[in-house]
Amino acid sequence: MARNFWQQLDTPFTVLAPMEDVTDFVFREIIAQTAPPNVFFTEFTNVAGLMSEGRKVVAQRLKFSEKQRPIVAQIWGTDPKNYYEGAKLVAEMGFDGVDINMGCPQRNVVKQGAGAGLIETPKLAAEIIESTKEGVLAAEGAEKIPVSVKTRLGFKKIITKEWAEFLLKQDIAALTMHGRTQGQMSKVPANWDEIKKVVKARDEIAPETVIIGNGDVADHKEAVKKAKKYGVDGVMIGRGIFTNPWAFEKAPIEHTPKEHLDLLLKHTKLFVDTWETKKNFAIMKKFFKVYVRGFEGASTLRAGLMGCESLEEVETIVEKFMNKNF
Repeated sequence: MARNFWQQLDTPFTVLAPMEDVTDFVFREIIAQTAPPNVFFTEFTNVAGLMSEGRKVVAQRLKFSEKQRPIVAQIWGTDPKNYYEGAKLVAEMGFDGVDINMGCPQRNVVKQGAGAGLIETPKLAAEIIESTKEGVLAAEGAEKIPVSVKTRLGFKKIITKEWAEFLLKQDIAALTMHGRTQGQMSKVPANWDEIKKVVKARDEIAPETVIIGNGDVADHKEAVKKAKKYGVDGVMIGRGIFTNPWAFEKAPIEHTPKEHLDLLLKHTKLFVDTWETKKNFAIMKKFFKVYVRGFEGASTLRAGLMGCESLEEVETIVEKFMNKNF
């Protein structure tokens, strides 16, 4: 049975961007219970790793809950055979969709020819898309989930029209366009005028393909404005979530420092309960700045938290701060 959830979403919709070592199961679960987007993406997961002896460790990236639906597994790599097997696995795990990463600009990914590196090898990109679709069709006892692509305006130069038209001809369910090239990384403002060109190409080539814009969007309010101005069906928010865990709130309100700290404690406890000794506690520390900011004493509190090595230490420091200030 085929089900394309992208076609069932009210527009404009919002999406939480896939971010390495950020959008893991725990963080998504916190956002799902706080101010959820319309669609979640996992961290990007290497298809070669999913086929390796270390598969169990890699597959931790694909842990999800029912609260996180609809959820899309994002995968990356360069071998079409691995994409076939990876897509088959993702479908059998019960994901709502599978997305191919053709946009990661990081050097260690690009030098393998993966991520944004695939913009330079369109023939391989097409083979990967086809293999991914075949993998979905081969999944046993699972719905035939939609295949999508997330990419950029180009590699070292902008080739939006050429690249978008090529991808739209591959019969994909959704296309997310980040408004920068690989070479630009995040050093320049996202170019939404170029993203608008993708919408125009879609209208002419593949009217059923959903277009999602990505780049420099802070919150739901801005996402709606971008969608109306540039014609995209949905908007993906990435770094905006770092400054506001309520970024997807449709009717934004002012959240108190206590609410931020309560959320921090909830996140830390869930992190420890979920991963136990599987993940180094240091990974949790990168999230402290999400919650501890914008109020008096925040920088001092954050500095103290960075020295913590356990949930108990975090709870003690936060409790003392709250007793003193609230």
